[in-house]
Amino acid sequence: MSARFEAQAEATAARARFRAGECRPTAGIAAGMTQANLLAVPREYAYDFLLYAQRNPKPCPVLDVTDAGSWRTALAPEADLRTDIPKYRVWRDGELVDEPTDATAAWAEHADLVAFLIGCSFTFETPLQRAGIEVRHITAGSNVPMYRTNRQCRPAGAFHGEMVVSMRPIPADRVAEAATISGRFPSVHGAPVHVGDPAGLGIIDVAHPDFGDPVEIRPGEVPVFWACGVTPQAAVMASRIPFAITHAPGYMFISDVSDTRYEV
Repeated sequence: MSARFEAQAEATAARARFRAGECRPTAGIAAGMTQANLLAVPREYAYDFLLYAQRNPKPCPVLDVTDAGSWRTALAPEADLRTDIPKYRVWRDGELVDEPTDATAAWAEHADLVAFLIGCSFTFETPLQRAGIEVRHITAGSNVPMYRTNRQCRPAGAFHGEMVVSMRPIPADRVAEAATISGRFPSVHGAPVHVGDPAGLGIIDVAHPDFGDPVEIRPGEVPVFWACGVTPQAAVMASRIPFAITHAPGYMFISDVSDTRYEV
C-alpha cells in the first residue's frame, strides 16, 4: 500500500475513533492529509461569513462550504461533520456554552446550518518535519499554542474581530526555510505573519497561550507565528453571533485530501 493510501486509511480510522468518542488534539495524525477548521452558522449569517473569509484569506482560507442543512463535505464524502471531529464548541450569543464530543444534538437545533471548512496549518507540519524541522507540540504530544492578537481583521456584515495566530519555535537559522515551506501552502495559511518578538502582535506572555498548550522555546530558537483558523471563533465572540458550532482549537477535521493538493 502506498504512503498516500496508508495516510487516507489512517484518516478514515481516526474519524471513526472520534465518532466513537476518542478525544485528543489532531496534530500529527494521518500525516500527509489535509486538516481543517470548522465553523457552522445559520444560513442568514453564511453570506456575511463568506465575505469575511474572502476579505481575510490569510486566517480564513475556505476549503469547502456545505449546502444549508448538510453535514457532508467534499473533503471526505463519507464523513459526518457532526460526529467526526474529536471535540466541538457550541456558541450562543458569542458565549461558549458547551464542548461536546458529538455535535449532533446541537446541529439539530438549526435545520439550515451552513458549514465552512477552513484550511489548517497542521497540514504543512508534515512537510516541515520531512525537511527536518521539529514541530515542538507534536514532539511534546501537546496541543499547538494559539494567541489572540492586536491585528484586527477586515469586517464584513455581522462579523468582526481580531486575528488569532499559532506559534511554533523554529531554530533561527531555519526560519527562512520554514517560511518558504509553509508559503507553498497558501490555502492552509501559508507563510508566517510574524517572526520574533511576541509583543509585536500584542501578545503579553508567550508562555500563556489563549488556546492550546504552551511549548518550550529553547536557546537559539525564534517564535514564529502563523495565521490560525481559530480566527472565526474570535469573530463569533466579538460579533456575538446568536448561534454557531465550531471545532475546539487544535481538534480538527481530518479530510481525505492529500496535503499536496494545496501545494503551489
